[in-house]
Amino acid sequence: MLNLVDTHCHLNSEELEKDLADILQRAIAQNVTRIMVVGADIDSSIKAVDLSKHFASSGLYAAVGVHPHDSSSIPGGIPEVLISLSHEPCVRAIGETGLDYHYDLSSRSQQRDSMAWHIDLAKRAGKPLIIHIREAFDDAIDILVSEKAEECGGIIHCFSGSWDDAVKVLDLGFYISFAGPVTYPRNKDLREIACRVPMEKLLCETDSPYLAPQPKRGKMNEPSYVVYTFQFIAQLRDMDLENFVDSVWNNSCRVFKWGGE
Repeated sequence: MLNLVDTHCHLNSEELEKDLADILQRAIAQNVTRIMVVGADIDSSIKAVDLSKHFASSGLYAAVGVHPHDSSSIPGGIPEVLISLSHEPCVRAIGETGLDYHYDLSSRSQQRDSMAWHIDLAKRAGKPLIIHIREAFDDAIDILVSEKAEECGGIIHCFSGSWDDAVKVLDLGFYISFAGPVTYPRNKDLREIACRVPMEKLLCETDSPYLAPQPKRGKMNEPSYVVYTFQFIAQLRDMDLENFVDSVWNNSCRVFKWGGE
């Protein structure tokens, strides 16, 4: 049996919570055996942990953190509640954090401070980072280097940078995760990067409920749709689907330290 993984989704979002039982059944039907539920603020981080405990048998795990959009909500540093949650056994990553200069919903200085604080938390908790970067790779990479993020490692989720950006984060030991946009016809450069990333550093995700892959584009995304991204990248790389799935599974086990439990 294939062991598909969705290394980044938001089952803790209002859009998905109301239909969660059916969504998880559809994921199971597609052999999605591990799902990382990612926090974007304090409330959604708490929900991610609660869902991971309640649906542990469905392979749910959690990441806790504050999205760059909400960096202004933690002006004094990482709140104690997130520090406490970071030590929960079901929490396997810190984030998502990072920089988003497209919307600038929090000031850039607030985003940079928050990212540095998350890196420090990840190192202290001994867990990898989940990093969101949009139109901010130069600054984000500078922070990763200056804060010694290679000590905890992690994932650049829903990668949207250039090959040069990919090389820089790979040199820091980070994994690169691809979501639905790699399947969009206009994203030729992203597809080329998906072919060039070393197989041992590649992951797949949905970022649901956002960014549904091309066969489901326009619909609300969900973990079961990760199969389309797996199929697409396996074909791009001229790999047998089973071998590709096994490789991504092994990568996810290394970074998140989950396996047969």
